[in-house]
Amino acid sequence: MFRQITDTVFASPQIGTDAIAEAKALGVVRIINNRPEDEEDGQPAGATIEAAAREAGLDYVAIPVTHSGFSEGQVDAMLEALESAQGPVLAYCRSGTRSTLLWALARAKAGDNPTVIASKAASAGYDVTPVRQLIEMLAASAGG
Repeated sequence: MFRQITDTVFASPQIGTDAIAEAKALGVVRIINNRPEDEEDGQPAGATIEAAAREAGLDYVAIPVTHSGFSEGQVDAMLEALESAQGPVLAYCRSGTRSTLLWALARAKAGDNPTVIASKAASAGYDVTPVRQLIEMLAASAGG
């Protein structure tokens, strides 16, 4: 269910509370929810996932992303959530794609090489083509 993008970042489709133990077993210390509430019927509430994560001793951050795209604030929040984590993170949304794209944008803003970013995402089964131009711009601005 979890796709490993890097040594410390996993992406996933929507998780349930049962996935928290699996994430913890992988060493995950922070769950990042990139899914807006009530995006689809029957979707577990973020508060439910947060409560289960915290009960298991994991940190939880919500950075919801709608299908309308990514904002600078979301990219900054993701970068902070990734860089301040004291270990691996699991980011999830409906399919894992928005989480991966937001990770890619955050890493580009941090100055990572766009080709390396795209390769890591592809190795996890995700395509960053929809935001590749923005990745290139952010990396260039960061000096990457």
